[in-house]
Amino acid sequence: MSYVIEIQGSDIYQGDNLILQKVNFTLEKGEFKYVIGKTGSGKSSLLKTIYADIPLHSGIGLVAGYDLRNLKQKEVPFLRRKLGIVFQDFQLLTDRTVMDNLIFVMKATGWTDNAKIQTNITEVLNSVGIESKKHKMPHELSGGEQQRVVIARALLNDPELILADEPTGNLDPETSDEILNLLKNINAQTGTAVLFATHDYRLIQKFPFTVARCFEREILEHKVLNFN
Repeated sequence: MSYVIEIQGSDIYQGDNLILQKVNFTLEKGEFKYVIGKTGSGKSSLLKTIYADIPLHSGIGLVAGYDLRNLKQKEVPFLRRKLGIVFQDFQLLTDRTVMDNLIFVMKATGWTDNAKIQTNITEVLNSVGIESKKHKMPHELSGGEQQRVVIARALLNDPELILADEPTGNLDPETSDEILNLLKNINAQTGTAVLFATHDYRLIQKFPFTVARCFEREILEHKVLNFN
């Protein structure tokens, strides 16, 4: 079995505060999995550990071929190029068009060929259904369209894994379904693994996948069949 994430026997801290203990968590290559739990239960801390925003000091932590416990600071950008990160609050550059937001990210991650940059941006915008919006400013887009831009941004470097931290938290139910469907289709069509943190149980009922639940400082995993 091949994992894109493998964390075993690890404690996760925010500063001196123990957030999750004895974490045993895996995500197979190409898998789609939810992380659920109440606010403050550790969902975001788990994701921050995975993308090396929180250091890991115990157990085993392997993500996209990188060892989190022995990761040097200069290696963090290389790990993150293998990850696509989708945030709840978009984090788009508000003074730049959609196209310029994506150009900025590509140049920041080492792309130099302008023709290849343009081709790649067109491909990812087409894949999320908003190529026609590339010259719009973020404030000219709906919340769902902005989140599609964020997903396009996450796809720019052909990641092994998309980390989605409450990506539908600011969206209405219909738009939330569209975003979940989009990520589900990307997962199915490209084989990119998706870890989707949410507290929206309606989504989990409608689109069932394996669930990892953060509860009382532990992570409990189970298959979701129904919530009757």
